[in-house]
Amino acid sequence: MKIKRVLPYGLAAALALPLAGLSQATAFAATDYQAEDATVVQGTVATNHTGYTGTGFVDYTNVKGSYVEFTVRPASAGTTAVTFRYANGTATDRPMDLSVDGTVVASAVSFPATADWNTWATKTIDVPLTAGSAKIRATATSAAGGPNLDRVRVDAATDSQAPSRPGQPSCSDIGEDGLTLAWGAATDNVGVMAYDLYEHGNKIGEAPGGSTSKALTGLTPGTTYNLTVIARDAAGNTSPASPVVDCTTRPSSDTTPPTRPGTLSAADVTANSAALNWGASTDNRAVAGYDVRSDTTVYTSVTGTSTTLTGLACDSPYSLNVVARDTAGNVSPPSNTVTFTTKACATDGGVPSSVATLSSGWTIPWGVFWLPDGKSALVTERDDFRVWKVTKDGTKTQVGTVPNAVTTNGEGGLLGVAVDPNWETNHRVYFMHTASEGNRVVRMTYDGTTLSGYTVLLQGIKKNRYHNGGRLAFGPDGYLYVSTGEAQTPDLAQDKSSLNGKILRMTTDGSPAPGNPFGTYVYSLGHRNPQGLAFDRNGRLWEAEFGNSSKDELNLIKPGANYGWPTCEGTCSVSGMTNPKATWNVSEASPSGIAIVRNVVYMASLRGERLWRIPINGDNESVGTPTAYYVGTYGRLRTVTKVPGADQLWLSTTNCDNNGGAADGSDKILRVTIG
Repeated sequence: MKIKRVLPYGLAAALALPLAGLSQATAFAATDYQAEDATVVQGTVATNHTGYTGTGFVDYTNVKGSYVEFTVRPASAGTTAVTFRYANGTATDRPMDLSVDGTVVASAVSFPATADWNTWATKTIDVPLTAGSAKIRATATSAAGGPNLDRVRVDAATDSQAPSRPGQPSCSDIGEDGLTLAWGAATDNVGVMAYDLYEHGNKIGEAPGGSTSKALTGLTPGTTYNLTVIARDAAGNTSPASPVVDCTTRPSSDTTPPTRPGTLSAADVTANSAALNWGASTDNRAVAGYDVRSDTTVYTSVTGTSTTLTGLACDSPYSLNVVARDTAGNVSPPSNTVTFTTKACATDGGVPSSVATLSSGWTIPWGVFWLPDGKSALVTERDDFRVWKVTKDGTKTQVGTVPNAVTTNGEGGLLGVAVDPNWETNHRVYFMHTASEGNRVVRMTYDGTTLSGYTVLLQGIKKNRYHNGGRLAFGPDGYLYVSTGEAQTPDLAQDKSSLNGKILRMTTDGSPAPGNPFGTYVYSLGHRNPQGLAFDRNGRLWEAEFGNSSKDELNLIKPGANYGWPTCEGTCSVSGMTNPKATWNVSEASPSGIAIVRNVVYMASLRGERLWRIPINGDNESVGTPTAYYVGTYGRLRTVTKVPGADQLWLSTTNCDNNGGAADGSDKILRVTIG
């Protein structure tokens, strides 16, 4: 018996430390460990065949129990691909047990014959490794012994284990414009690298992994902040969001509002804009900005004393005033009111001309999709998982619920719905919903009366409290398009191996659609939280998505294109990123659904509380000037859908969620006529 103990061959001298923001795809180079440098029991280091690497190979003794044991040093913990390079010049299989640190992880792994002893093959096994050091042993399980073994290659470990959920946050040291947020520490198999701090889905700060508190500054006095914490490890894995804490800053000691702004005037009125000027206000401390309003609905906020107000509806009367704000949130008396009527509408595509309430009594109606007969649509409610049939006259009938759906106490739940183009023969309908393990795309049967059955088509879409995407749409090609959010893990949007932060394209049986750019489900990438999908008259896909703090986007989607998040938010100058066709300040949009009527995109806005009209410039890849309708009239607008056979839209509200604050049952579906 020969025992040889030497240090592993080829161990990297140094490994770069992971940096913040690296995705799950981040990896270190694979490391080779030569068999002749390992611990050998009942075997011999030999050189009597060709094609080996290093200085030789191990010839196992032909006995059961002979083994080679490698001491490997993984850079990180996780499931790791381990590849054995071997030769077997006989007709007899030479199986081996593989163990890690004394525990068998794979039994009787086949090492079949190769052409001869000079022909080398590989066998790859995924095994769990811990960071730092591990012993991998390959033991012959038959009297034939093991094959000739040249080396083992250990890939970088894939750390796929997310940190645990952080503990309940709390607030202390609450002042007028700041507070200290604390939370219970998360744990991780490797280590928590950072904590991301969110307010209603928007990241407002972060803290290092060793911290469990963070001072937040620059807050508004007398304001309630809805705060959660997410833990992140070096591989980019993120935890579920912590429980929520609502913290209210103290009222400001500054109770003196700015003075009334000077005389407001309007000039250069066009169909969609007007130039406004007013006199400056003064304040005992400082004027922070001015709000241009209709009654109390804010159209825009600026820091100067003039602005060109754009996005106005054509041929429409306006009555506007201006108020000044200070840093304490005190608001001045309004200026004088100026009235004007915008000029006549252009004829391209028509404009919204009337609105009526189609149906009431809803609680967050999220997805709307018409049946092929054009007489009725299916509508989902996000938080109670109910599915309704709604006819053109507004009659609604519950047809069932979607099983296995759960909420996230944020933006998850029962989301998009799509009806198969061949529904009249196959009765298939599709849903995207949040489940226990993540977000799913599922298929059910709807016979015109009742919803039944349940088949999971796609899993593995990560979930979180916010940023779950969820829109479904059928393309002219007959394939199903799915929007997914990045689950509050921005790096996933750039990771081609992840389903998150993407537009996916799939068959109705759950496979990646043929012709997808990467041979996977992924159709486009670099999305933050896309919720609007619609196809134009040329079969092109348009998409709307939420920005974080600066710009919301309308994009023209092309296969394989990268839309920038988190490298860019809005227009981007980085090579390889695709720019949006239009952008908005997040206070003016926060878009959800979109629809296209007469070559015009209509975009529903949540925070902006308005319906945007964006004309497509003929068949070009550009859009005209966006204009806004119903600003503040109906509250938060969620989903907009074209009515088949009519120049009408259905427009749903979302005023019952934690941002709108209205009672359950307060939401509506509106019918908008395009004149």
